[in-house]
Amino acid sequence: MINILIVEDDPKLNQAVCTYLNDSGFRAKGCLGAKEAYDELYNNMYELIISDIMMPEIDGFEFAQTIKKVNRTIPILFMSAKDDLPSKQKGFQLGIDDYMVKPIELDELILRVRALLRRANIELERKIAVGNLTLDADGMSAEIDGEEVSLTTREFNIIYKLLSYPKKTFSRAQLMDEFWGVESDTGLRAVDVYVTKLRDKLSACDGFQIVTVRGLGYKAVLR
Repeated sequence: MINILIVEDDPKLNQAVCTYLNDSGFRAKGCLGAKEAYDELYNNMYELIISDIMMPEIDGFEFAQTIKKVNRTIPILFMSAKDDLPSKQKGFQLGIDDYMVKPIELDELILRVRALLRRANIELERKIAVGNLTLDADGMSAEIDGEEVSLTTREFNIIYKLLSYPKKTFSRAQLMDEFWGVESDTGLRAVDVYVTKLRDKLSACDGFQIVTVRGLGYKAVLR
């Protein structure tokens, strides 16, 4: 059974979320603050964390940053009354995986939880199958309809990243820092060149398209 930790200082909302998740086939545990959550994470294994931004001891941003330093693969979903773009940007820059604005719909929460767990499972299996394309991270190989497609290591890493988080926009700077390194002197336009090559090499793929987000970067959209 999937274990989910809820970190929310509103007792009623905490209980409501835990009850709904438990009734939906998960095992949810509620904590009212960061200290209690740290203790719980130290003593037990969790596959996903749902956290509020506002906490009694520290803010959710600091909490998320600490968790990601210890375990960068565990998905974190923020629930917050803050609906401003800077708060969302800060959260995603720290490594959170999803963001919901209160008041939340519990049915939507379940959908997002299941999507995050699917992505986490992709990271563990290290394989992605989208339409007629299969990517194998261990073998660094790509196949379309069973036929191998020649991709460079950097090309493979970029498309694997985009398809691991469909609909999520990655800026050119994010992709550059991750796949070229922060010390690289290469300009951001190099990312555009690689995306153009990927679109050409993967033009026969029927399950997704790489979409340009004007002024920002790229995302993979499933068909």
